[in-house]
Amino acid sequence: MAEAQSSRTHRGGSAQSTLQGEIGAAARELGFILVGFAPLRRLPRAAFYAQWLAEGRQGEMAYLARDPERRLDPRRLDPSLRAVISLAFPYRPAGAPPLADWRTSLRGRIASYALGPDYHLLVLARARALAGQIQRLRPGAQARVYVDTGPVLEREWGRESALGWFGRNTNLINRVQGSYFFLSEIFTDLPLEGPHRDYGEFCGRCTRCLDRCPTGALAQGYRIEPRLCISYLTIESRGPIPLHLRPALGNWIFGCDICQEVCPWNDAGGANSDELNPWLPELLRLDDDGFRQRFSRSAIKRAKRRGLLRNVAVALGNSANPAAVEVLAESLRTEPEPLVRGHVAWALGNLGGPGARRALLQAAQSESTPAVAEEITAALRAATGARPRDPATCQGIERDQD
Repeated sequence: MAEAQSSRTHRGGSAQSTLQGEIGAAARELGFILVGFAPLRRLPRAAFYAQWLAEGRQGEMAYLARDPERRLDPRRLDPSLRAVISLAFPYRPAGAPPLADWRTSLRGRIASYALGPDYHLLVLARARALAGQIQRLRPGAQARVYVDTGPVLEREWGRESALGWFGRNTNLINRVQGSYFFLSEIFTDLPLEGPHRDYGEFCGRCTRCLDRCPTGALAQGYRIEPRLCISYLTIESRGPIPLHLRPALGNWIFGCDICQEVCPWNDAGGANSDELNPWLPELLRLDDDGFRQRFSRSAIKRAKRRGLLRNVAVALGNSANPAAVEVLAESLRTEPEPLVRGHVAWALGNLGGPGARRALLQAAQSESTPAVAEEITAALRAATGARPRDPATCQGIERDQD
């Protein structure tokens, strides 16, 4: 367990170290691969966070700007809190994309963390079980659990607890476990000891994640522009995807794994799944009931139906495959959500061809939502000069991943 062993990063001999060893053993029995501890303090990156907010990098994630002091110092939640237990729970990276070109098969891509049941439910149950064990070890102890919830800067507390370092892709990376893990925190009033040294940084001169990011969201200096990130665009953003970014999404319809896939600290192996490479026409035909039945217990529900179908429409428009025109034309006629119709219109304009132009002309006669009407007008202009291309000849970032 090398770097998962909390006893290797904490002073031994004290009652606290004995307790921390017991907590670490209990956490590993529950499936956590990394366990770390740190005394609570006001995080030292206040100026960076203030500047980040001032630049508007939170985008539509307005909750990140609410009472930032609570994020910088958890003791603002409860002055009796004294330490954090930082935990990492693994998830399985996806295997290599199918050998068949996604443009021919019309298959989308979903980030590997979304495979299976919603991780919030899975990890929260394990972390709560650990909190219960802590309270049995120390009756009366407080143990407040967070899993991607509440005003908690998870990566920062993971680094404070020596779970890893911030990579150039801005993920927390561990030399043994890579970065394919979820973070969870337990804040407690127990006087736990922190690591006696920083984890260190191990990106070296590697810039693979910067070089391969399709939208240029990553920059030197370990910085990310969330408003350019495919994960942000396909999940957190609720409105139209900017026109100039749509082609860069390729066939990503929920999240993105590229900056983790190319990281040399991550294993390249993994199992592929149809769940992570779904057939796009089937998704575009999902109604509200179908979406709930398929994704009610999945992390994908966060995007909501209209967000997911918006992304699906963009992927179909990027496919350069005339076979996508039929389902897009059907959606343009029947889809109740203006956000989806607008992106469907863009996709038809991008594909071009007689069928796409017919569908757009028919829709132009009846469309009553101004924003969608503008998308249709622009798509008609694009479709007039477009010609269907052979999907096998198209180039792009996804081709590099095959």
